Amino acid sequence: MWTSPPTTSSAPPPLPQTMTSDLHHVTMETFWREVRSIEEEIDGEEEEEEDEEMKSIDEVELEEAWLMEAGLSSLVTSSLSEEVPPPAEVLLSTLTRQQAATVRRRLDNYSETLKTRNRKPIRDVRDVFTEPNDEPAERCPAPPSPPESPLSQYHTTTKTIRRKAHRVRSTLPTFVFEDQPPEHSSSSTHTLSPTRTHSLCVSWSGQADWLLRDSPYSEGVAEHRRGGTCQDCVRFHGIDGGDVPFVPVAPSQGLVSADDLSPFDLTRLGFISHIELTTFLLALGVQTKRPRPPRRKTRDSGVFAVPLNSLLENDKKKFPEVKVPVVFQKLLCTLEQTGLQTEGILRVPGSAARLKYLRGELDRCCGEFDWSTVRQVEAAGLLKLFIRELPTPLLTHTHLSTYRSVLGVSSVVHQVQALQLLSLLLPEENRETLRALLAFLRKVVSHQDQNRMSLWNVSMVMAPNLFTYSQRGNKRSIAKQREGMEEAVGGAHLVRLMITHQDLLWTVPSFLLSQVRQMNQASNQKQFDLTKAKRRLLRRKNDRNQITELCAGVIRVQAPLHTKVSMAIQLDGQMRAKDIITRFECDHSSSVQHLYEVGGNICERRLHPDCLLLDVYRVNPGCDWLIKP
Repeated sequence: MWTSPPTTSSAPPPLPQTMTSDLHHVTMETFWREVRSIEEEIDGEEEEEEDEEMKSIDEVELEEAWLMEAGLSSLVTSSLSEEVPPPAEVLLSTLTRQQAATVRRRLDNYSETLKTRNRKPIRDVRDVFTEPNDEPAERCPAPPSPPESPLSQYHTTTKTIRRKAHRVRSTLPTFVFEDQPPEHSSSSTHTLSPTRTHSLCVSWSGQADWLLRDSPYSEGVAEHRRGGTCQDCVRFHGIDGGDVPFVPVAPSQGLVSADDLSPFDLTRLGFISHIELTTFLLALGVQTKRPRPPRRKTRDSGVFAVPLNSLLENDKKKFPEVKVPVVFQKLLCTLEQTGLQTEGILRVPGSAARLKYLRGELDRCCGEFDWSTVRQVEAAGLLKLFIRELPTPLLTHTHLSTYRSVLGVSSVVHQVQALQLLSLLLPEENRETLRALLAFLRKVVSHQDQNRMSLWNVSMVMAPNLFTYSQRGNKRSIAKQREGMEEAVGGAHLVRLMITHQDLLWTVPSFLLSQVRQMNQASNQKQFDLTKAKRRLLRRKNDRNQITELCAGVIRVQAPLHTKVSMAIQLDGQMRAKDIITRFECDHSSSVQHLYEVGGNICERRLHPDCLLLDVYRVNPGCDWLIKP
């Protein structure tokens, strides 16, 4: 039964049948109570004009912003960057045909828009989509050679591109762990790309085997463009996906999380993810339009309404390795210690006067604040207030509208894939804070027998705090009220998916990592070779008795903080990263040690303990191996 907000306004009309068919058992009371609580807090405060909030970005600004976020700033600005972003030709050489078509479309639109305003583009589109005359740089030994871009192989006209035959991209080998045999089902067998893989015959067991594929998500949904249905839609047809998480299936090279990569690689991962997300949504028939960010108050000191990066900059003076603001961690810790079993936690509001007082105290003396005086409902209120008052939303102004557009995707599996790409696009501070929040919300749901907070209840409470929402009294028409209810259910659905599938959100798909490797190999070969030569020269100088030229399949692992600082190891098909770490005696047993892949076609990557090193070696034979905390 849908319940209207407890105000004097008339109840909103019932939602269309499409919105209520699966959620008929859910009440809106929780949502409206949260909205009313938020509106009571902002009463008396000046609000930004709604027209300014909803105004769309100018067409030229929109295309410029898209190209710059795709790492193609050299096409819209006169200054060229030597390292990040890479030259446009390098980035374009790693794209698939569909990804390249998306970039071409945006460039064409950008150029045409400039012409209508009598402005000349920095570079002609034909100069970008033409094979360069310069000889390619010498490539290091690497996995199968990167796919030749459809942009650099053909003449610049679209007609010529269409006449060329389709070419299949080369792929990297992928595996499933040998100690994790695939599940078999005669009714739902799915065949992956023809690379060296175990067959993954997956019935509904929640296996996210799409992480193993060498082709982007946008290529897998090509059937949607022709009005058909892709294999994933068929396999997961009828699956709600909101309560049972998809389980990541690990390739032999190990699962890669966003925080396993260096900032340099993360930046390039963002360029590819941005292009792929746009291509993916277009293939599914979903259009996105970015509104102009509203003007919001920003403070330089205190806790609330302070940007995340400013809070972290201050926290790192005491805790250099911190990734989530300390005050946010304190709030989560307080709730975890005393509030997980409290009935109605997150839903029951605290005293508005008390919250105002605690907010002032935290802003005044956060470092000396007495957390023992904060009750559970007050900590929950402060947590939601902190999220709402961030000058830049936790999901960012840039991507907030794209999150909402994910609701236009009909299949849950594709919604999760889109949310995964969006999560990889978030700035590090936003991504890590969101990660901590979702982990806490999952703990709340796990205690639902005691706290009466189901997954849907938690989602309905958090949706108004993560997605801006406003419905005040009689100011909105019936159509706006209906739209508001649809946004409420839609926002809660997204939060529910993020809580359930949070382990997937931070995982880098194999095809994205492969494209990052190709980009690094194409643009930074000389830099990597120089760095590697310096390291080898230093090793020869400090340890002349060691053999530095190793046979194939033999690696030298460096561990400068250990008793044994270097060791040559012969790889076999069963050796994992954790096996290497156990061979070294550590002088600092209190810190967890990891094996890193450094150089070659990656800047730096922390290896999963269970990854098979021989397969990593085959993908990046020119890398160095380093053990460190």
